[in-house]
Amino acid sequence: MSDVLEVLNPATEETVAVVPAATRDDVDAAVARAAAAQRSWAAASPADRARLLRRFAAAVDGHVEELAALEVREAGHTIGNARWEAGNVRDLLDFAAGGVERLSGRQIPVAGGIDVTFLEPLGVIGVIAPWNFPLPIAAWGLAPALAAGNAVILKPAETTPLTALRLAAIALEAGLPEHLFQVLPGRGAVAGDALVEHPGVAKIVFTGSTRVGKQIMAKCADRVKRVTLELGGKSPNIVFADADLEAAAAAAPMAFLDNTGQDCCARTRILVQRTVHDRFLDLLAPAVEAVVVGDPADEKTQMGPLISRAQRERVRSYVTDDLTTVRGAAPRGPGFWYPPTLVTDVDPAAPVAVEEVFGPVAVLLPFEDEEDAVRLANATEYGLSGSLWTRDIGRALRVSRAVAAGNLSVNSHSSVRYWTPFGGYKQSGLGRELGPDALTAFTETKNVFISTEA
Repeated sequence: MSDVLEVLNPATEETVAVVPAATRDDVDAAVARAAAAQRSWAAASPADRARLLRRFAAAVDGHVEELAALEVREAGHTIGNARWEAGNVRDLLDFAAGGVERLSGRQIPVAGGIDVTFLEPLGVIGVIAPWNFPLPIAAWGLAPALAAGNAVILKPAETTPLTALRLAAIALEAGLPEHLFQVLPGRGAVAGDALVEHPGVAKIVFTGSTRVGKQIMAKCADRVKRVTLELGGKSPNIVFADADLEAAAAAAPMAFLDNTGQDCCARTRILVQRTVHDRFLDLLAPAVEAVVVGDPADEKTQMGPLISRAQRERVRSYVTDDLTTVRGAAPRGPGFWYPPTLVTDVDPAAPVAVEEVFGPVAVLLPFEDEEDAVRLANATEYGLSGSLWTRDIGRALRVSRAVAAGNLSVNSHSSVRYWTPFGGYKQSGLGRELGPDALTAFTETKNVFISTEA
């Protein structure tokens, strides 16, 4: 019997669908089809490629509610988040389409001739998407890669293949060439490895754990294959004494509880200047306790379930009985529920304080001064995102430059915009996605010199 993937509803533990798992032979066949489709796509005029991508975006817009409902069922995301995610795919496709006709090389002054560069597509791109944001992160690779003239094979996470499969069907309905964008649900150790190792795949875009990212990077290195990695995070939320404490405390819960904490950018290390630590805790604790956890399809729900039983057990392993916690409420019964949890009075070197929990858990740590805040913020192997709260613009700039992270926000918790670059320092990843240069990451620069001398 062929291998299959069972898709569970994280809120009910009921089976949503059973999907065949791709084999290595399936990957081989998909790469061959993609390579043929890519040659025709790259030869099409930029205007035609842009027009089709805009039609794809419009088609996604027409299916936002359907995609959002599917995301709720397979990933347990709140309906509000799921609508944003589906809309983000639409916006990414529109943004990428606008870059197709602006993807130009340069003319470089040289003696004795003309020198020009061309930005040429790489070929077939393998996108390995995670389960925490199945739709938008798939589009982070998909949209600019297609816009730059490549074909894409998307391997969704084993637990969340349904939105990816529907997205591929919508692409065909919108008129994209057959086989240009293919989805291969499958096991990471089978379909994922086959995609990484295939000589016909020019680049891998991977979002997931640092451990798996290192394995992929090693395999790509052996083949000198291009790779973009968006990996783990343990992001700080730095609150100085001069900040608007009420605003900072009101914003802090969803900065680590959004998507049930299953977010590499989650601000799970809340660093508060010691002189206002107790006051901030008095403001933060009731805000954490008040977060509404429940049915993700309910418009009033702020936080849904974790993705799986295994993920819930992982989160539980970090919150040991000896820790002091502030907890919210979570449903009982079926579903992979875990309450909003704030850990206080904890050793800054404890696993819960430095390792990525990937659940609705944050730690509250005091710091003395600006130097101490930067030291604590950087005391982790990750460097993806972070926030700092202060009324002092000079301090905001100094600390932003000193914190080793790729995406920082002052007096807010914004990390991702499709029109600005995103990526991490240290073991949070390699390369940048999104932003004005997203398309060039899927091209090769070719230099041509034309002699004008007789």
